[in-house]
Amino acid sequence: MAGPQPPTGPHGPGPDDPDGREPVAHEPVSRDPGLQPERTRLAWRRTTLACAVAASLAARQALHNGTGPVSVLCAVFAVLAWLGFLGVAARRIRAMTAPRPPALSPRAAAAAAGCTLALVAFGAALAR
Repeated sequence: MAGPQPPTGPHGPGPDDPDGREPVAHEPVSRDPGLQPERTRLAWRRTTLACAVAASLAARQALHNGTGPVSVLCAVFAVLAWLGFLGVAARRIRAMTAPRPPALSPRAAAAAAGCTLALVAFGAALAR
């Protein structure tokens, strides 16, 4: 003889039924940011610092090789590329303070990648 069955509704047992299931939450769960936003902010800061070092080495290389117009122009563009990356990074770091930060936009990602590639190109031009 079978024991009593728990009451079921049209969609199965309800959230208060003692069948061992977890109750279904009907309200939005607040986001627990954990350490992910902090790690992302630190990564943007480290990358900005690495770009600053690369731009300063490019400027040093330009001064070391002589102050020809091409060297000075490459050094200026390297510093401008770093400043562009700094602007993208600062906006992203500010966005990470939100409880649910938005995804990085394709435009910002393209700008960060473009600034990085420009910094590499100008640094390589100075190394010759």
